[in-house]
Amino acid sequence: MVLSGCAIIVRGQPRGGPPPERQINLSNIRAGAMARRAAQGQPDTKDTPDEPWAFQAREFLRKKLIGKEVCFTVEIKTALGREYGMVYLGKDTTGENIAESLVNEGLATVRREGIRGNNPEQARLCDLEDQAKSSKKGLWSEGGGTHTIRDLKYTIENPRNFVDSLHQKPINAIIEHVRDGSVVRALLLPDYYLVTVMLSGIKCPTFKREADGTETPEPFAAEAKFFTESRLLQRDVQIILESCPNQIILGTILHPNGNITELLLKEGFARCVDWSMAVYTQGAEKLRAAERSAKERKVRIWKDYVAPTANLDQKDRQFVAKVMQVVNADAMVVKLNSGEYKTIHLSSIRPPRIEGENKDKDKRFRPLYDIPYMFEAREFLRKKLIGKKVNVTVDYIRAATGPGEGTPAFPERTCATVTIGGINIAEALVSKGLATVIRYRQDDDQRSSHYDELLAAEARAIKNGKGLHSKKEVPIHRVADISGETQKAKQFLPFLQRAGRSEAVVEYVFSGSRLKLYMPKETCLITFLLAGIECPRSSRNLPGGMQVAEPFSDEAMLFTKELVLQREVEVEVESMDKAGNFIGWLHIEGVNLSVALVENALSKVHFTAERSAYYKTLVSAEEACRQRKEKIWANYEEKPVEEVVHLSEEKERVANYRPVYVTEITDNLHFYTQDVETGGQLESLMETMRAEIAAQPPVEGSYSARRGDYCIAKVSRVEKVESPAKVHVFYIDYGNREVVSSTRLAAIPPAFSIRTLPAQATEYTFAFIQVPQDEDARADVVDCVVRDIQNSQCLLNVEYSGATCPHVTIQFGDTKDDVGLGLVKEGLVMVDIRKEKHLQKMVTFYGYLFHYDFRADDADEFGYSR
Repeated sequence: MVLSGCAIIVRGQPRGGPPPERQINLSNIRAGAMARRAAQGQPDTKDTPDEPWAFQAREFLRKKLIGKEVCFTVEIKTALGREYGMVYLGKDTTGENIAESLVNEGLATVRREGIRGNNPEQARLCDLEDQAKSSKKGLWSEGGGTHTIRDLKYTIENPRNFVDSLHQKPINAIIEHVRDGSVVRALLLPDYYLVTVMLSGIKCPTFKREADGTETPEPFAAEAKFFTESRLLQRDVQIILESCPNQIILGTILHPNGNITELLLKEGFARCVDWSMAVYTQGAEKLRAAERSAKERKVRIWKDYVAPTANLDQKDRQFVAKVMQVVNADAMVVKLNSGEYKTIHLSSIRPPRIEGENKDKDKRFRPLYDIPYMFEAREFLRKKLIGKKVNVTVDYIRAATGPGEGTPAFPERTCATVTIGGINIAEALVSKGLATVIRYRQDDDQRSSHYDELLAAEARAIKNGKGLHSKKEVPIHRVADISGETQKAKQFLPFLQRAGRSEAVVEYVFSGSRLKLYMPKETCLITFLLAGIECPRSSRNLPGGMQVAEPFSDEAMLFTKELVLQREVEVEVESMDKAGNFIGWLHIEGVNLSVALVENALSKVHFTAERSAYYKTLVSAEEACRQRKEKIWANYEEKPVEEVVHLSEEKERVANYRPVYVTEITDNLHFYTQDVETGGQLESLMETMRAEIAAQPPVEGSYSARRGDYCIAKVSRVEKVESPAKVHVFYIDYGNREVVSSTRLAAIPPAFSIRTLPAQATEYTFAFIQVPQDEDARADVVDCVVRDIQNSQCLLNVEYSGATCPHVTIQFGDTKDDVGLGLVKEGLVMVDIRKEKHLQKMVTFYGYLFHYDFRADDADEFGYSR
C-alpha cells in the first residue's frame, strides 16, 4: 500500500496466514501530505485538504509499486520504531530508485539540511531536484499547484438518489481501504467521492468490536481481509453501484483479473446472503455455483459443512416420477418408477394462508375454498401436473417437529425442486402470485437450490401486482357441499338428470366406486356412486365397530385413484340413494370407469345395470374376467346349468317350526316375536343392566336424543325427535312403539350395546293370506289375532321372504293348529295365491274349504281388492 508520496507499506510472502506489515519511509525526501478527514465526534476539528501535488505523488508511487516486488534498505530507525530507507523496484538494489524517480518528476523535495557532501546518493538527489526545477516539473511548475488539490467528498447527502443516478453503469475507482473481506472504501473517479461499498450478494467473516474498543476477528476474518487486500487494495477497478438499502451502498467490483465476489465464495471466504443477492447484476446463479463448489470441497468456513441431502443416495436425490395428486398448493403425491408413492413438498415456498383467525366460527372451515388464492394455486398445479411425469431434485429433508405453543406438529417433509419441460413449478407458482417465498436465517442452508430465482419471481409478482400481491378484492369461492344433504340433493337431482353429461373434477376417492366430485358449472360438491357395479367395500368405522375391508377393496380404490383423482371427467347422473348420494356413470377420456373396474376384475356387475346402455359391455367384461379367474374371481367355481335346474324343480317346502314368544301385533297385521331359546340371555342381560343403572343412575335431562340412537327406556331406538318432550322410540326387544319425553331416556351403557346381544324382537307377517284393505275388516282380524296369540308361546316357520319382513306360518303352542288357516276358515281373510311350485301344496290346503274361485266374488265395498 502507498500511504503518501514518501511512505509505503510492504509485506512478505504469506506463509500459513496473512504476513506481517512493515512501513518504510523514503529517506532524504519529502512529498506533500494527503488529505485527512476530521476526527469523528470532535466538532472542533476540520477536514485537512491535500497539499499541492500530494495526490499526484501518491498516484505515481501507487501505479509504479502496487503489487510489484521491491527491495529496500533501512538507514535509520527512530526511537518510536519508524524506519527510513531506500526502496528499489525489483529484487535487489540494482533496480529503479523510487526516491530518485519522485524527485526527477518534481513530485518530492529533497531534505537538503541533512545531506552530507561525501554521499553520492544524496548528491544525486540534489542534482535531480535541480533538473526538475529547471524543467518546471510538478512542484516547480508555475501556479503553485492549486489545481492538483482534490475536492474530496466524504459524505453523500442522498445515497439512494446518487446510486440511482448512475444507472448501474461501471465507474472508475480506486480501492483505498479494506475493512473486511466484503466491505471496502473506494474513491470514485473523477469526482472524488469517497464511499463505503459492501459487495452485493455475499458476506465475509467480520471483526467484532468489543466494549474496550479492541476487535476480535471471527474465524477466517483476517484471511478473507488479506485475500481482498492482496487483490484490490489501491488497484484501479470499476465498480457497479447496484442498490442502496438503509443507507448501505451495495456494489460489484470488476477487476481485469476476475470478479472478487465470486473468488471469495469459491475459496470459502464468504457465504451468499439472500437480502442483497437480488440486486447482484452479474448473475446470482454464478454466486450460488461458487458457494456450492466451496461447500463440496469443504474449504475454510465450510470445513465442517454437511449437505442437507448427504445421507441420500443419488437415485433418491434426483428421480423422475408421475404426479398423482396435488395437496393444497405446495405439495404433491408422486408415483415412483418402483410403484411406491411419495409426498413431495415444493422447496422454500409457502402456499396462501388466511390472515388472523377464521371469523365465521359457526361455518365449517374449508381451506381449499376459504383461503384466498388457495383454490387458484391448487388448480394451477392440478392442470399443469396431474398425470404428468416430472423431474424431482431433492433439496433437503425437513425434520419432523412436535407441537409447540400455537404451532401444530409436522411430520418429516421431503422438500424438492420439481420441473416439467424445463419449467420450475415453484418459480411459476410464485411468479403468478399464488405462493410466497420463505425467508431463512442466514445460516440455514435448508432451502431451494433455485432460491434466487424464487426471490426474483416474487419481486416480479409484487411489482406487477399478481395474485396475493394484488390490491384488488380477493376472489371468493362459494361452493355448496351437498354431500349427505338429502333435501338439497333431491332439489338438485332433476337439473343433473336433464343436463346429460356434466363436467366435473374428482376431488376425493373414498373407495373404488365412491367419489366426491366438484361440479364447476354448478359450483357444488357431491358424493357420486358408480352405477351398474358392485365394488369390494373398504374398511370403515360403523356404529357397531370397524367394518373389515373386503378382498381387493384397496386395489379397486387405488385403480380408481390412479385413473380419475383430480382429473376432469364427465358424469351422467341417473338417480340418488336415500342418503343423498348421486348414482350414475363416470367417463374419463372416453373410458367408462364402471366398465374399467369390471374389465380389471375389481368389481362385479350389479343387477341394476340391466336397464342401462352399458349392460352388454359390463356382462361381457365380467364373463371374460370370470373365465380367467382374476382377482375377485380367483376362487370362482362355475356351477353346471343342469344342476341348478334340477334343484329348482325338486325344491320342496321345509317345515322347521321353532318356539317363539309373540310380544307385539301391529295394525297392519305384522307381529314381533322373541326366540324362546335366547330368552334367558335377555333376562340375564336386563338384570345386569338394571343393577348397573341403579349403581350409577343417569342424570335426568342429560341425554339429547338423535334419530337412530340406541338408548335406555327399556332399551329402545329413537325413531323420530319432534321436540325434547316428544321423542318417538321403538323398543327393540318387544317391537312396540311409544312417544316419550327425553327426560325419560338415557344413553345405553357401552357394555350393553346391540353387539353384546342383538335386538330380540323380530318382525314377521302371515304367509298365504291377504291383509284386508278395509280398515274395519282389518281391525277385526287384528283383534282376533291379539286375543289368540299375543303374549303367548307359539311355533313359527319361515315360508318365504317379503319386501319388508319374512312371511311365516304360526301354530298355537298347545294344539299345533295353524293360526292363519283359522282366520281363513272364519272368513276374516282371503288366501294369497302364490306361484312358487314348492308352495302349491300349502296354497291348495288353505283354499280347500272353498270349491269355487272365491276371488271372483271379491268386492271393493267389502274391503277386498284384487
